[in-house]
Amino acid sequence: MIVPADSLQRALAEVFARPEYRWTERQSLGQWALERWRLLQEWLQRLAAVSPALYHVVLGGLLLLLLLLCIHIGYVLWQVLRPSPARSAVAAPAQRRHDARSARAQADAMAAAGRYVEALAQRFVAALLELERARAIAFHPAKTPAEYVGEARLDAPGRESLRRLVAGLYGHLFGAHPCDAREYRAFGAAADELLRHVAPG
Repeated sequence: MIVPADSLQRALAEVFARPEYRWTERQSLGQWALERWRLLQEWLQRLAAVSPALYHVVLGGLLLLLLLLCIHIGYVLWQVLRPSPARSAVAAPAQRRHDARSARAQADAMAAAGRYVEALAQRFVAALLELERARAIAFHPAKTPAEYVGEARLDAPGRESLRRLVAGLYGHLFGAHPCDAREYRAFGAAADELLRHVAPG
């Protein structure tokens, strides 16, 4: 059987038109950025030749945008890196270590002042100190809240309750979840229940 030449050419054209047979070099991100930078420079040069006044306005706008971007980046870095009282309350420094009752009183005072996120962190410290007194954990200011979940001598429901408390605390401290008086009371009630789950030993 003789296959017509035009149908063979058509079949070959269809096959080689597929994406996997396109042998063009892909541009890297750096090459793409350099190409865009070159195009911007050429456009600015053309604009300067056609309308010097508009060129200066556009260049001033670009410089202002760059300045605002740098200020924004600096502000975000400052917000992220500055010490926060709420975060430092979770890992209370050793020289300020105190008993569970005074930690709870401080948490209640913070909550009364409307500083609920900081109050949650301090209430968590009070719960940890109560668990230490019950010999369920070994409190240390350098430990993160999540470390206590793995080491706490609690039964399975108690360990799960502690895990939920840590997740809630992290959500408020680092996830910016809103917190109010009701959330604070619920957190405190859950923290109080932990002592009932201390494993015998």
